[in-house]
Amino acid sequence: MKFTAIALTTFLVIAHVSAQPLRPKDGDTGELAQQAIAAYRKGDIPAAIALATKLTEAAPKQPQSWFLRAQLHANQRQHAKAAADYSEVIKLDPKSSSAWQARGEANFKLGRIAESIADFDKFLELVPDQKPHHWQRGISLYYAGRFKDGKEQFEIHQTVNSNDVENAVWHFLCAARADGVEQARKGLIPIEGDGRVPMAQVHQLFAGQARPEDVLTAAKAAPAQARGSEPLFYAHLYLGIYFEAIGDAKQARDYILKAAGRASENGYMGDVARVHAENFTRIEKK
Repeated sequence: MKFTAIALTTFLVIAHVSAQPLRPKDGDTGELAQQAIAAYRKGDIPAAIALATKLTEAAPKQPQSWFLRAQLHANQRQHAKAAADYSEVIKLDPKSSSAWQARGEANFKLGRIAESIADFDKFLELVPDQKPHHWQRGISLYYAGRFKDGKEQFEIHQTVNSNDVENAVWHFLCAARADGVEQARKGLIPIEGDGRVPMAQVHQLFAGQARPEDVLTAAKAAPAQARGSEPLFYAHLYLGIYFEAIGDAKQARDYILKAAGRASENGYMGDVARVHAENFTRIEKK
């Protein structure tokens, strides 16, 4: 999904922490925080985490200490450790909306879908004006099987993000489960202006106006300057989800696994692909 107001990057959150230095306690904890941030900016993540750990030991009652280390763990995709540190922030400052949001994201990435929704709901209790922006909550609702609630969330998100094919697709997915594929296709949200490759073809696919091979062809023909693996990643992700929606389990699995192979390169949606793939694995083991 495209960037929205609640999609915080690790760097921006760390910069926010650096702008609000900790009060000195049992030593210069503010200096420790700055050292940890400096190590992060140099790319020395182990040193940054070690310094952040010293910070939590020097100032265990300061929520910023735990928040800084949580963000560093999240940067390293150590989601369980990040969630544990966000929990410490919440214990110390239950009104920290950022901690509830970040723990919700970590819980989703750990496959703890119900817990992610609970955290996102608490975030929205604290900052209710953010509800229209909260596409992450909509995705969690889809995986929780709360399709009508998910459909509503994506309808609200459309009011603040009107040219995002992905929002239309996730709305379709929830509607297909709640009302059937044909009804979902009739209610597919029209989108104009999403210039990302291959989003035009993805939208046409869900509208019944393009074939799966059209999506792949567009992704493979993306300009060389297209960022990283994104075009092919998104082609695989949305082909997998499309085939799942129309009941083709084999092709759904094949494409989702291909997308999951690029999870680490594609932000939150990469984790969506990985969590989806892990669901296939759990089902197969039963």
